[in-house]
Amino acid sequence: MPHSETTTISTPAPPAAPVAPPAPADARGSWLRFSPAQPLFRARAAQRLAVLAYHGVTDPRSFGAQLDRLRRLATPVSLAAVEQAVAQGRPLPPRSVLITFDDTDRTVLTHALPALAARRIPAAAFVIAELIGTDQPFWWHEAAFLARHGGRARLVPTGRPAELLARLKALPDPDRRRSLHELRVSAHRRPPRQEQLCPEDLRALRAGGVAIGNHTLGHPSLGRCDDATVHSEIAGAHLALDKWLGEAPTAFAYPDGGYDPRADAALRQLGYRLGFLSDHRLGPRLPAHPLRISRLQVDSTTSTRRFDTILSGLEPALQRWRGAAV
Repeated sequence: MPHSETTTISTPAPPAAPVAPPAPADARGSWLRFSPAQPLFRARAAQRLAVLAYHGVTDPRSFGAQLDRLRRLATPVSLAAVEQAVAQGRPLPPRSVLITFDDTDRTVLTHALPALAARRIPAAAFVIAELIGTDQPFWWHEAAFLARHGGRARLVPTGRPAELLARLKALPDPDRRRSLHELRVSAHRRPPRQEQLCPEDLRALRAGGVAIGNHTLGHPSLGRCDDATVHSEIAGAHLALDKWLGEAPTAFAYPDGGYDPRADAALRQLGYRLGFLSDHRLGPRLPAHPLRISRLQVDSTTSTRRFDTILSGLEPALQRWRGAAV
């Protein structure tokens, strides 16, 4: 009988399970919506002003759903109502929400205004004055495009667009402007033009219940500017808006959301009543520091479940906790 050998066949180990990527923000918002902390945060937020900061409207249908949600869960208020409450030192109605737009591209006129007007919800739009009536793209869009098409700048090593923009914003403002010029002359393609709002559009927004505010002349990071530039960026935009609208603006949104005491002084000198940050926090109980009011960052594509957790302050609080824990 032939000798039989037992052959051992080694089975390769199963591949390691892939590490799941972080859950998208909207997915996190979905489970946060059912957190037992959500009712507690909603109750806490009821007596605080929530200021929502958008950057245009890319999804009109989703934006409309958000507005409908606000009408059910909150009390939309106007910029003038917030100004009056601050000036008089009195509280706003419970669950007050102010809608704002920074930079104000044309979607605020074409998409946001009809949705707001149909629901009789007021808002405020903060505009970059030197772009009004032009076809100049926002400088950060232009810089990213130029870098993708061969643009180079000595002080800004090229990389991913987000890294490039972070480096540009971190430069002193003269270096930022010089680097942007170097990107323009070295790139082998020019960026596409972008039709901006014109003075007539600003008047149409105001007539539709969207107050117009100051967002500087050219949207620099004020903390990277010298004293003269801080003043000229604010005062130049102030004069332009006064000319176009026939009345001076009384509200200001800090570019990139960062508070600057020199800007505060310039705003007080020009008679501003409100100043808004972009720090992803609920606003204060009123009365409060009028030129340092927090805002919550939202987008027209944000799901209604995540929208609820932003409005309550739960998601922003969790983000701050995670940041502090790192």
